[in-house]
Amino acid sequence: MQQNVGQLLTKRAYRDPDIEAIFEPSSDRRFSFRELNDRSNQVAHALRDNGVQHGDRVGLLLMNGVEFIESFFAAGKIGAVNVPLNWRLVADELEFILADAGATVLVYSADFAEVVRELKSRRDDIAITTWIQVGGDVLDGAVDYDDWRSAATTDEPSPSGSCDDLMFIMYTSGTTGLPKGVMHSHDTVLWSILTAVATADFEVGDRYLISLPMFHVGALNPVLCCIYSGSSITILKAFDPVQSWELIRDEKITTTLMVPVMLQFMLAVRDPAVHDASSLRWVMSGAAPVAKTLIEQYNDLGIEIHQVYGLTETGGPGCLISSADAVKRAGSTGKSFYFTQVRVINEAGADVGVDESGEVLIKGPNVMVGYWNRAEATAEALVDGWLHTGDVATMDADGFVTIVDRVKDMLISGGENVYPAEIESVLLAHPKIADVGVIGVPSERWGESPLAAVVQNDESLTADEVIEFCKGKLAPFKAVKAVEFVTELPRNPSGKILKRELREQFAEARTD
Repeated sequence: MQQNVGQLLTKRAYRDPDIEAIFEPSSDRRFSFRELNDRSNQVAHALRDNGVQHGDRVGLLLMNGVEFIESFFAAGKIGAVNVPLNWRLVADELEFILADAGATVLVYSADFAEVVRELKSRRDDIAITTWIQVGGDVLDGAVDYDDWRSAATTDEPSPSGSCDDLMFIMYTSGTTGLPKGVMHSHDTVLWSILTAVATADFEVGDRYLISLPMFHVGALNPVLCCIYSGSSITILKAFDPVQSWELIRDEKITTTLMVPVMLQFMLAVRDPAVHDASSLRWVMSGAAPVAKTLIEQYNDLGIEIHQVYGLTETGGPGCLISSADAVKRAGSTGKSFYFTQVRVINEAGADVGVDESGEVLIKGPNVMVGYWNRAEATAEALVDGWLHTGDVATMDADGFVTIVDRVKDMLISGGENVYPAEIESVLLAHPKIADVGVIGVPSERWGESPLAAVVQNDESLTADEVIEFCKGKLAPFKAVKAVEFVTELPRNPSGKILKRELREQFAEARTD
């Protein structure tokens, strides 16, 4: 095999066996690279012993923790394909993804036992034959992860496949309302690591805090970069701003990645008398623009904010900007990463002029293979090697990119991508709703939240009824937080809702 992401852990364990790889505060467990690799090898052999073959899909419904990392690398070592799952989704949403991916194994945390119990009752619709539970009282028909893993050998498994084989499929909501599986091969993943390490300010001996969920590429890519570079990782099971400051102080954290709303929470709870942040060199932030004032507040603490623009389709890297440039060029997401190219084009496909708006295109060896089972969507997104992002941006004379609109009207709530079309498709099933358009409106707590502009079929329909209808059908972060009733929705001649006009109509709307 030419290149295998799983072998990155093998090589790191060989070179730095006794260096601390992971600290997991929730369990107070610490593992060296040798110990992490041994555990991953056990998982790899256990998967093979359970009949997992090259190309089989393995679902990971796991909170941040060592089990996620060792399982991810284990699947890679034997040529299986990881399917990281957003644990904020409800059973209907998870069922679709597992069925679409054809996953045959699900490794899940006890935290999600109830949703897994529901999934197990739908076994006719999904292909899972092996259920592996991490922690807690194991469900009927499942096996205990620790028993399952520890029974296997720590020997290195024989690698399987080639660099063009898939390493993971990460699902991202589509504008049609159905999630799309973004396919990354071992080759594209390795290039996403090299691209990030070559561009970002990583140093030998860095200690990285993971606080975003690892089912996101924004957390997964840094984990892979740390394994590649030999940096130690401290993993938060879930984000907690006070605990984050305590870990930064106690573990001498040097780098991390947080979305802007997390940065705001961090400042709101910081106690300068007890929260020493002198070790923290920089924080990367993305998913939404970082306000200039927020950057300056962190700069005053001696902490740089490096804004990043990236996508699941690029494995993370797109553009990056330093604190100094971000202050001087407020709103910009910076220049392209090493090994990548960025263009901004007009509707005719030609490069736009300086500071003119157009669609962002990205090209590089880190760009996805395509969308799983979505040949048409792949053909639309990848043209002549260029990824059409759907983002509208400008580029100045120095090559700095500024995003001016969202991907096909996407909104971002608490760092999560939310696509209005998915919410609209759910709400249109309500018998009292004739038409609906969803937009994002400012939220003090989450940055943005969904607002539904609803045309009633029945005037007795209330806002509370609309909000209640979302429960159980959509993950909480996708659910509508505000409702406005309208007589009709603005549409263009082809029938598409004019979201820009809706945003103008409800420009003053806010949610808590």
